[in-house]
Amino acid sequence: MTDFSVQTLSFTAEDRSWLLSEFEDAYAFSGTIDVSKFTAATHFPNGYIPSGTVLGAVTSGGLLGPYDDTAVDGRQTAVGILLSAVRVWTNPWGGTPLAKVGVAYVAPFIVVSQARLPFNSGNAASGRGYIDANGITDLKLTYFAA
Repeated sequence: MTDFSVQTLSFTAEDRSWLLSEFEDAYAFSGTIDVSKFTAATHFPNGYIPSGTVLGAVTSGGLLGPYDDTAVDGRQTAVGILLSAVRVWTNPWGGTPLAKVGVAYVAPFIVVSQARLPFNSGNAASGRGYIDANGITDLKLTYFAA
């Protein structure tokens, strides 16, 4: 049977306005995100985790999750910033989030607009993945501009 129902397909436009310096591939790292560490309604309501999300690494296994200074699983140490938005749904119309997603993230030798990161201390209560004073200390070679 043919399905003629209306369906909506969501896309995301890349917003790297948080990245103030020229990007060099030499400073990108690859990793794998553990999607279960993110909150769907906060971090990917449209199916994409946005670039600029601050990441921490889970000690057991090394998977990445949102940086959270209060975590006790390793994510309390910021390791980098997500370079490009990543789709986490199994299909374009939603459904079940993927378990793991390969990503690129950046950490050293970049200049970042702290105010333009997608998550900041103003919405910290609703989710993690924002930068704070301890995260800035963790990312020693990253310059955070206002």
